[in-house]
Amino acid sequence: MRHAQARPDMTAMIWDGGERSWGDFDLRVNRTVRLLRGAGLAAGDAVALMCPNRPEFVEIFFACWRSGLRITAINWRLTGEEAGYILGDCQARVLLVHAECAEAALEAAKVAPLLERTFWIGAPIEGAEPYDEAMSGLSGDPIEDPVVGSYMLYTSGTTGRPKGVRRDKQPARSPLRDAAIASGSFRPGEDMALLTGPAYHAAPLALNILIPMNAGAGLVIMDKWDAEETLALVERHSITHTHMVATMFHRILALDYEIRQKYDLSSMRWLLHGAAPCPVHVKQAMIEWLGPVVYEYYAGTEGGCFFVDSKVWSSKPGTIGQPFGDQHALILDDDGNELGPNEHGKIYMESPTDAPFEYFGDPEKTKNAYHGEFFTLGDIGYRDQDGYYFLSGRTAELIISGGVNIYPQEIDDALLSHPDVVDACTVGAPNEEWGEEVVSVIQLADGVIPNPEITDALMAHAAGRLAAYKRPRRIEFDDALPREPTGKILRRTVRERYWAGMDRRI
Repeated sequence: MRHAQARPDMTAMIWDGGERSWGDFDLRVNRTVRLLRGAGLAAGDAVALMCPNRPEFVEIFFACWRSGLRITAINWRLTGEEAGYILGDCQARVLLVHAECAEAALEAAKVAPLLERTFWIGAPIEGAEPYDEAMSGLSGDPIEDPVVGSYMLYTSGTTGRPKGVRRDKQPARSPLRDAAIASGSFRPGEDMALLTGPAYHAAPLALNILIPMNAGAGLVIMDKWDAEETLALVERHSITHTHMVATMFHRILALDYEIRQKYDLSSMRWLLHGAAPCPVHVKQAMIEWLGPVVYEYYAGTEGGCFFVDSKVWSSKPGTIGQPFGDQHALILDDDGNELGPNEHGKIYMESPTDAPFEYFGDPEKTKNAYHGEFFTLGDIGYRDQDGYYFLSGRTAELIISGGVNIYPQEIDDALLSHPDVVDACTVGAPNEEWGEEVVSVIQLADGVIPNPEITDALMAHAAGRLAAYKRPRRIEFDDALPREPTGKILRRTVRERYWAGMDRRI
């Protein structure tokens, strides 16, 4: 790694309880390469990793990339059954697992027929070998025959079983990577990035770890995210770059004004967000507070090409921007016909021709994702008359009431603009006459009590912002709504409350 040669004594990683220089980081990566090769793995073989946000996660990932291996990072919060499906499906021969995940990993290993060896991190796990001990005795000299590896991450499974997103090689060009590097203006040896989200997820992995570190930025690792601690770390380590999701924005803004003002955040130059839609008023508040350092992208594990900076977004509130560089996008109807400005349809993005993705082991799902050289994440949106794109919702989340398509994200955004609402999730519930009716489940701000008055106020708030057919027919309340660690609302989980026991789901 060139940064280890140029700046061996400078800090590569900081975490709660320690830090590591670029030189030491490079040594450990090389030792891990030799450990994996010594375990019988060759280029193209599969490795699985179950580990919280820890320095070992980062070094193991870079080691696989340096040795031609295909690594799958598994959500360490999954149950043993859920992790077992991925561990078996990705065809891993070696598993590296942190002690925090021991119970799920042991159960998962039972249904992974190709698994040969397991290494533990942090504390002993029955039947596993010690990673640090096995690696530390090996040479840390540069690898003479490095081979570029790959990673296969799994979709979140919001529309069924998670699927591995696989490429045989990394594309020569990546619109999101190009946009991140261009907007990030990285200064090797000076910048510090903050890892805020779970490293097993595609966005934090690429945008908090891989892109900044490959550009020479040091990395500060948060194991568990906390709003005020985020601000404290930005000040303490002069953080310049980070990636967040809308839920994090919302919770930071919910801090007392005095708390937010006591931290010096002037080092921050690049605050990237995506992974889940951000209500307009929340993003406006972040830009007003921090200045034009907020950038947004639209992408998934499969890829993406939309990017927008604060200045352009402020002139087009709510936009996900335009395709970056020379990339193209389409809005298509259900028959594959291209739609014009302000017509809602499925968003398709150009795929790298040198490295198209596939859903591992699912050619039918792969085929359905593509339209020629363009692919879709299943999201609905439109392009305005100036060529800027906006999201409406997901096909899988669509509410069909009386034959009319309703996109729940639009309703969520309207309700989230009310000061008493902390979180919102709108779903379609069964209705004998209309097929589905619109129901919004609300998490209220601290101190606000659910009662008929607040329900009426929220109904009136929605009425001033939504067409009559989109407005909630019912508003219900919950102490907290289910979200993935990435911030994505688990709409299917909420929807299931209303469809449990029904013979139909639509």
